[in-house]
Amino acid sequence: MYRTAALRAKALTGCLSRSFRASRYASSTAAAAATASPVFSGSSLPSLSIPLDGVSLPPSLPDNVGPSKLQTTTLPNGLKIASEMSPNPAASVGLYVDCGSIYETPFSRGATHLLERMAFKSTLNRSHVRLVREIESMGASTSASASREQMGYTIDALKTYVPQMVEVLVDSLQKMKVEIGELAKNPMGYLLEAVHSAGYSGAMANPLYAPESAISGLTGDVLEKFVSENYTAPRMVLAASGVEHEELLKVVEPLLSDLPNVARPVEPKSEYVGGDFRQHTGDEATHFALSFGVPGWDKEKEAVMATVLQMLMGGGGSFSAGGPGKGMHSWLYLRVLNQYQEFQSCTAFTSIFNNSGLFGIYGCTSPEYAAKGIELVADEMKAVAEGKVNQKHLDRAKAATKSAILMNLESRMIVAEDIGRQILTYGERKPVDAFLKTVDQLTLKDIADFTSKIIAKPLTMGSLGAVLNVPSYDSVSSRFS
Repeated sequence: MYRTAALRAKALTGCLSRSFRASRYASSTAAAAATASPVFSGSSLPSLSIPLDGVSLPPSLPDNVGPSKLQTTTLPNGLKIASEMSPNPAASVGLYVDCGSIYETPFSRGATHLLERMAFKSTLNRSHVRLVREIESMGASTSASASREQMGYTIDALKTYVPQMVEVLVDSLQKMKVEIGELAKNPMGYLLEAVHSAGYSGAMANPLYAPESAISGLTGDVLEKFVSENYTAPRMVLAASGVEHEELLKVVEPLLSDLPNVARPVEPKSEYVGGDFRQHTGDEATHFALSFGVPGWDKEKEAVMATVLQMLMGGGGSFSAGGPGKGMHSWLYLRVLNQYQEFQSCTAFTSIFNNSGLFGIYGCTSPEYAAKGIELVADEMKAVAEGKVNQKHLDRAKAATKSAILMNLESRMIVAEDIGRQILTYGERKPVDAFLKTVDQLTLKDIADFTSKIIAKPLTMGSLGAVLNVPSYDSVSSRFS
């Protein structure tokens, strides 16, 4: 459309320039004849909406070019391949496995974490240098993620490299070489991991991150056994965004058709029970988390409520790196961070799985303010349960939730991940409109009732750093009753 308009303007400019040049040297009679041309008849130029003789315009693009319909194929060994086409010149391909730390045994504790760290490092066929060079030659980006229930490996590059992308992805997954390195930690991540271990009984209490005591026992044989038992075809989904489905099948089938077809095992049982974790490290700050059990994605409306509640509570650091006022409309910013300067950080979090999950608030204060800070956070959660949130707060949280979802889905890698993880969880990919509709239907009463329901469950409390002033578990738990 813009190119056509530019060409027409250029043509008119040429006609005008030729007409003006001729009129400088021609007689008045010739000039009058020139101006009598049907193209320029009248005192003004013709409208750009008038088509030019002999010029055919190409069809314009539609206003909205959406992704194609999702196509899914199941190989004879049970592995699922799902893809959707898009007009984007690049593509993302990911392999997602129904395997996580809940499937670890005492002998393989920490295997999930190490497998995540080993992804795209080196394989039996490629050294680390060669693998990096191949990924760089494609201009690709890679990522690997692990959770308690699922693992994902993704690669993103131009569509012309799809065969190479799939081959590197499969090689990195099936033939990874064991290289154990030092693992970084951060206080918030460590504490949020600890509340899972303290709050659950059963497989969900297995640590996601490899403890130092387990690293020496995680030999190559242990990891190979873990992979062979859990990385089986019926528990895998290869998902792609921006790839023709038939083209993807031609590449994937020869590489993954030999994976063993082993029946999916029953997911290990877990139960939310609540608990307390404390670790004194002598730091100059006190980190704490108060959390409660919430339903998982098998109860979608409740899981959506937890997501909106997290967005409503919001929070963050005491310093807003995004500029004045960024994020300061959320509940925790308005009522905690802006009111009490002793808080270094205060933010809501969720961790939702297939059948269970956690909702909570993480905070960081000076040691002498720890007891008061924990009381304030507990009171704010109780205030939401008592219905003190107004419609303005809820509308903003719902809009922010929908905005975050839609902006994330603009990323090819996230779309591929969304396809893979939804198929692992539901057996299909649900349309995003259904999720957005659920968000729109939430009311103030829904949020208050949901919060009242979860804080009635046993509290899971964690603290790290200078914990000597942290109040007892029973005293904090009693504030929610």
